[in-house]
Amino acid sequence: MPLRHTIRVLLNDRAVTLPAAGATDMLLDHLRLDQRLRGTKEGCAEGDCGACTVLVGRIGAQGLVYEPVNACIRPLVSCDGCHVVTIEHLRGTDGGLHPVQRAMVEHHGSQCGFCTPGIVMALYALWMEQPHPS
Repeated sequence: MPLRHTIRVLLNDRAVTLPAAGATDMLLDHLRLDQRLRGTKEGCAEGDCGACTVLVGRIGAQGLVYEPVNACIRPLVSCDGCHVVTIEHLRGTDGGLHPVQRAMVEHHGSQCGFCTPGIVMALYALWMEQPHPS
């Protein structure tokens, strides 16, 4: 198999081909600096706080399987062939707020707002597993 010099990612709703990244190039830096998607925040840069949470989808036996990941410690190269979903992509079927976002607003679930995108993405991952909770 020939060595590839690119990384292919489905970033939100568009296919992106990137030059091969180094082992220390993190997903968060790429999202914020290269793609200008600044909704994902860097809080601790250690994977502890969750402010940088995004979803990464991989093909599994049941189709795409998504997991919340800390983008600040996720190597960009590990996302090759994946679907990366950021807070910018989240919206309802009507184009407005997604039900998770609406619940955060209606129940005053935000404080200063810095880590809210990460919280919303973690809740969205849960919602994807059970979209109609009781």
